[in-house]
Amino acid sequence: MNMKILHVKKYILPALLLSMLAAFPLAAAIAKAKPRLLVFSKTAGFRHDCIPTARLAVINLGKENGFSVDTTEDASVFNDKNLKKYAAVLFLNTTGDVLNDEQQAAMEKYIHNGGGYMGIHAATDTEYGWPWYNKLAGAWFTSHPKQQEATLLVVDRNNGATKHLQEKWVRKDEWYNFKDLNPDVHVLIKIDESSYEGGTNGTEHPMCWYHDFEGGRAFYTELGHTKESYADPVYLQHVLGGLRYAMNIRSKD
Repeated sequence: MNMKILHVKKYILPALLLSMLAAFPLAAAIAKAKPRLLVFSKTAGFRHDCIPTARLAVINLGKENGFSVDTTEDASVFNDKNLKKYAAVLFLNTTGDVLNDEQQAAMEKYIHNGGGYMGIHAATDTEYGWPWYNKLAGAWFTSHPKQQEATLLVVDRNNGATKHLQEKWVRKDEWYNFKDLNPDVHVLIKIDESSYEGGTNGTEHPMCWYHDFEGGRAFYTELGHTKESYADPVYLQHVLGGLRYAMNIRSKD
């Protein structure tokens, strides 16, 4: 073999090897930078049988849309060090008193430092002794009639959670009545109480809303009681829009 070629290879090959090795930390850094979502589904009251199905659906949303998903029912993860890893925390059909005083303080600090919160359905049937949470989530659950079909009124379609919807959205779910509604939220969807039996909030009966809150972001959707919801692409697109807001991820659409 020509000595000149050997001389060139002597320098090119090590350079290529160093270049390849240098790429691995970069790839690791990129992977580390992927937004992370914490899905919390602890229950201390009624437990929805849709929770396992819902968790898998959110994990798949993450895989398909570029964010990582961790799921837990262990409240000890609510500490300052751990919460820093997450762009948002999803309260997925939580019920009752699920966090102790220290964990509540960590959640408040997390939001004050710019973290995000999203609640699905029974997230408003949670932490009745924690007034701050009521303001964050936007309301507390009081009652619901039997599951039935109703007409939702999409009052703002300029949001990632609603832009794919028509002005009227007819679906079957379990429709909550609320108390202690936070007047400072921005409502995206209301429910037409004349379209079903058992509504008690009147003409201004919100079902989905969001707001910037004390340095962070909060999004809530009442929809999501049934297992069937988590196989419905229209509903899942609605959830994805809420998650993107809570995680501060701009939609690519």
